[in-house]
Amino acid sequence: MSTLTDVWRSHLLSTLSGSSDGRPRWVDRIEEGSDAGFFGPGSASWAVHGGLATMVAGIRALLLQTLHPGAMAGVHDWSRYREDPLGRLSGTIQWLVTVTFADTATARRESARVGTFHQRVAGTYTDTTGAIHPYSAGDPNLLSWVHIVFTDSFLACHTLWGDPIPGGADAYVREWAQAGELVGVVDPPRSAAELTDALDAYRRDGILQYDERVAEAVRFIRNPPLRRSIMPAYRVMFAGAVASIPREYRELLGLRRSRLPVIAATGLVLGAVRRILGSSSTSEDAARRRIARLAEPASSR
Repeated sequence: MSTLTDVWRSHLLSTLSGSSDGRPRWVDRIEEGSDAGFFGPGSASWAVHGGLATMVAGIRALLLQTLHPGAMAGVHDWSRYREDPLGRLSGTIQWLVTVTFADTATARRESARVGTFHQRVAGTYTDTTGAIHPYSAGDPNLLSWVHIVFTDSFLACHTLWGDPIPGGADAYVREWAQAGELVGVVDPPRSAAELTDALDAYRRDGILQYDERVAEAVRFIRNPPLRRSIMPAYRVMFAGAVASIPREYRELLGLRRSRLPVIAATGLVLGAVRRILGSSSTSEDAARRRIARLAEPASSR
């Protein structure tokens, strides 16, 4: 049993971090720096992004992101998700974790790295009326969509499967607005009510659509090329992610909520993952060591 657990642990850590020990090289930068970062211990962002519900939130965010034809065109035309899905995942995790736990200078550099990548992502897409529009990954409307979907998904999943958020949902949305601004989002939502209204505005305005590109991406997200031993747990989390999406967006995606108790089952899977991986986070631990070092008297450093 211990051997099986070790194999699962190694597979999970490799999938989530790109490193079999769960500590990719960029985590070392989190331990460095000269301030506590944008958020710090006790913040809503540390609570949400340090929890395992992020595993389901990532699936949910990817599903919803496909509904914007401009965002979907960028993924279809430029993303290497088919060839290297774990590489794309680890890149997203790197940005999320760095902005959450690193000092402010490192968080800004990481966001600038993402912005540099966005500069070369451009093309055209066809909207719901058949009109052709140019797009770029740095377009304020697309940046806003990705930020809103991301924030909504991580908040919704943590609410279902995580511990209480310090300061509540409004605190998380308000804090993570700073991360959106770092990558160019203009006037991001700063409360849970604003977040819901901003998400629904895309649907009310008829911007979102379902087409073959969306169907292809959803099929891929449903059945990614993960290790066979991980897929049963992934399928439960996928079903949980779908169940967490409001009905009107599930219908747009062509997905149905399972009749099985997938919310509870997802909680059980996350509990099992927690027992396998342990409760500590290498990134949060590195951040705490940085903050403890900064709190020491200068003479003892």
